[in-house]
Amino acid sequence: MKKKICMLLAGTMLAGSLGTTGFAQEETTTTEPMELTMYFPVSVGGGPDALIDDLCAQYHEENPNITINPVYAGSYADTRTKVQAAIKGGNTPDLAIMFSIDLYSLLAMDAIADIDSFCTTEEDQQWLDGFYDGFMMNSRDGETTYGIPWQRSTIVLYYNKDAFEAAGLDPEQPPTTWDELYEDAQKLTITENGQTTQYGIQIPSDGYAYWMLQTFCVQQSGFNLMNDTGTETYYDDERTAKGLKFWKSLSENGSQPSGIVAWATTPSDFLEGKTAMMYHTTGNLTNVKNNATFDFGVAMLPENESFGSPTGGGNFYIFKGVSEERQQAAFDFIKWMTDDERVAQWSIDTGYVATRPSAYETDRMKQYAEEFPYCLVARDQLEYGYAELSTYNQAEVQKAIDDAISYVMTDQQDVETALAAAQQTADGILQAYR
Repeated sequence: MKKKICMLLAGTMLAGSLGTTGFAQEETTTTEPMELTMYFPVSVGGGPDALIDDLCAQYHEENPNITINPVYAGSYADTRTKVQAAIKGGNTPDLAIMFSIDLYSLLAMDAIADIDSFCTTEEDQQWLDGFYDGFMMNSRDGETTYGIPWQRSTIVLYYNKDAFEAAGLDPEQPPTTWDELYEDAQKLTITENGQTTQYGIQIPSDGYAYWMLQTFCVQQSGFNLMNDTGTETYYDDERTAKGLKFWKSLSENGSQPSGIVAWATTPSDFLEGKTAMMYHTTGNLTNVKNNATFDFGVAMLPENESFGSPTGGGNFYIFKGVSEERQQAAFDFIKWMTDDERVAQWSIDTGYVATRPSAYETDRMKQYAEEFPYCLVARDQLEYGYAELSTYNQAEVQKAIDDAISYVMTDQQDVETALAAAQQTADGILQAYR
């Protein structure tokens, strides 16, 4: 699949001029040869490393004095650790694509430059104002912009239409409420000789467990797990408990595997017919599209009091600790990368949401949406999008709620006990930032 994607990108993106590709060509003002280091999380959906290589090569063709050297750093968490270590070791990178939720941790290190300071022209400001508001929730602290959305997502419901039809369900009517999800998941579960051969639903409970829990929180009229300044969490709120109990009930009724459902293997379980539905990032959309051997559908997440999904994914950051010239070169590259045509092509090739509304007005995206309308589901869900969990000392605060979810899913603790302990831990960590 990676080879196929790479060939597609090479054919559509490397010609290097507006007349042949539709991409606006921007020449950086830098005249001295310069090599910039960019950390990038390669262990994400969509097979993006080959695409990034090609984009960096194209940029160098158009700007011969600038070379972008990607450093593929593993998962988002790995990338965070490696970037922080590089900064502390005096090897600060010029830019990186990191979790949007790393914002407060990077601010606490005084590690990132504000993007607004580079936007010195009306054109720059129009570009900055051109991203979806839902994605800017995790990109700003107050009125100051620190991150530029790149590979961003919402969680969507993938479902096997063939399995729906076999279970006597309408393949064009996925569940739209918690009650419908609960009932449909049971009907879609197949047990033979005491063994479950097809689960009705899988919602990953490791890796990004907090993210999945957020879906059940924000669907309660927009309640979220944290405040908007990164200093408080609401892990022990009764609405958090309600969401976790519903999630757990899908395992208790046998329609979801008991214990921990793995993030990494859930897409393959779906593609192999081991589960009829799954919650996963839209960043896996192209993977599912290219590899499903059955008719599938994509839908917004079922609602409780309201629809809702936290946003997710990675932003560009520019780092302090490098020269102004290098920062400016990094900014020029980010603007080039987020041209409407490139944003549209990145969305097509990976499944991530195009981060600019104007990207959906390009001919290539209009044609793709006509051929594959499911590419619009995650975008449309942005109407009900909320900020992903983001706090100071992100890793430790996130671990507290991830551990609580694990304890509940493995029957080590009841919901209230686990959430109370998680809140106590988070309060202890965040007290220093209040």
